[in-house]
Amino acid sequence: METFLAQLVKVQPAPEPWVVVVSALAALAVVTFAASWRVARGLVTIAHEGGHALMALLTRRKLEGIRLHSDTSGVTLTRGRPTGPGMVLTALAGYPAPSLLGLAGAALTVQGRITLLVWVVLLLLVCMLLLIRNLYGALILLVTGGAVFALSWFAPIEAQQAVAYAAVWFLLFGGVRPIVELQRKRRRRQARDSDADQLARLTFLPGGFYVASFLLVAAASAAAGGYLMSPF
Repeated sequence: METFLAQLVKVQPAPEPWVVVVSALAALAVVTFAASWRVARGLVTIAHEGGHALMALLTRRKLEGIRLHSDTSGVTLTRGRPTGPGMVLTALAGYPAPSLLGLAGAALTVQGRITLLVWVVLLLLVCMLLLIRNLYGALILLVTGGAVFALSWFAPIEAQQAVAYAAVWFLLFGGVRPIVELQRKRRRRQARDSDADQLARLTFLPGGFYVASFLLVAAASAAAGGYLMSPF
């Protein structure tokens, strides 16, 4: 256990600048191209629903469970007052969660805490697995968690660094695109039950205000994370 804890908090040397640049370009490509985004978007959904679940617990709402679907959508089921601060904060937490998680990851990567970052992600996935209420959601979390565990246990530190940087860049970039997609659907009146529209019904502010707020948090997180991880 002492050896494990020592390894967990060990500071790894900074990667070569080209590793940071290539990982950023790779993550940007995955988010930009439709085919790769359709496959990878589910990872953003995991963070999104995890944000709802965490806030529900913090606001003392009863968490019924989480469902992740094969179309990369998801839903977090909670029980409690249908209005009030707890419901508002729970609805608010979804869209900013991937970006804020990416920003936290950026802070750890630039400190060389790659192993700590990997195991924190693994712990979060295990906690989320306990809340999953459908087979596909359990399967996707097991696959993701297995990949993270294999990375931490078998991959050399250079590979861990490259994957960690790519994953953090992906969360920073990937946190922006779903918000843009949300607004497009709202313009076509295809997202009447979106988080933004639920918040509009819960408060006196329009849904567009919340979309703008989500986008501001995502853009600020991407800018701050990019600044932290920039090798130049």
